[in-house]
Parts: sequence; C-alpha cells; structure tokens
Amino acid sequence: MDLKDKLTPIQFEVTQNSATERPFTGEYDDFYERGIYVDIVSGEALFSSKDKYDAGCGWPSFTKPIEKVHEIEDFTHNMHRIEVRSLNADSHLGHVFNDGPREQGGLRYCINSAALRFIPKDDMEAEGYGDYLKFI
Repeated sequence: MDLKDKLTPIQFEVTQNSATERPFTGEYDDFYERGIYVDIVSGEALFSSKDKYDAGCGWPSFTKPIEKVHEIEDFTHNMHRIEVRSLNADSHLGHVFNDGPREQGGLRYCINSAALRFIPKDDMEAEGYGDYLKFI
C-alpha cells in the first residue's frame, strides 16, 4: 500500500515532506492518557506518556525519547534547529530544543501529533508493545 493511501494528507506532509502542523491543532497537544507514542509510518516506539509535559508551545512535548531517534541539524526558515526523525522510517517528527525542564535533562522534544499514533497502556501488550510497559 502506498503511503499516500495509508496516511492522511497532514500525516503525509509532516512525515514525508517535513511540514509542521499548526500549533494547538494536533490531536495529542492537550492529551495525557498513559501509554506510548509510536511513529505513524513504521510503528517504532518513540515517546512515553511519562515523559510528556505541557510546554505551552502548541505541540506535544516530551523530555526524552524511549529509543534513539535521529537528530539532524536543520537550517530551514533562516533558523538553526535540531530536527528529530525516526530511525527506521526516517519520518520527520519535529524538533528538539534545550528549553525543557532542567530537572529532567533540559530538553524539549517538540513533536507533531500528525507524526504519531498513541497506544494506550491497556492495549500495549496486545499490539506488540509489551516490552515498553516499563517506560510508562
């Protein structure tokens, strides 16, 4: 199946063309259920609800990823930022900044909801993510 058939237009634009969803419009911006967030394209585990916090920026924010992610210098829009991409699918996820909670390492992974799929804690085992329950 072609990715354009699998993803919504905004999911495709964000993950494949490095677009950014409008602030405060994403499904997971003001969402705090227990579980994990995975790459909408590949299903690879990315972030835990335990590490999510309200940064007030309009996008889901996390203090750290569950697994390693690609962090790449990004000079678009006349800025110097660090882009965050998934390892396996190379999906654009968002950016990481150094203005996060100091007591949790100081990083803010600012991630597009459109790049994520949420797996509730109660569904993790059945969906093959049981090994990640220790991160919740």
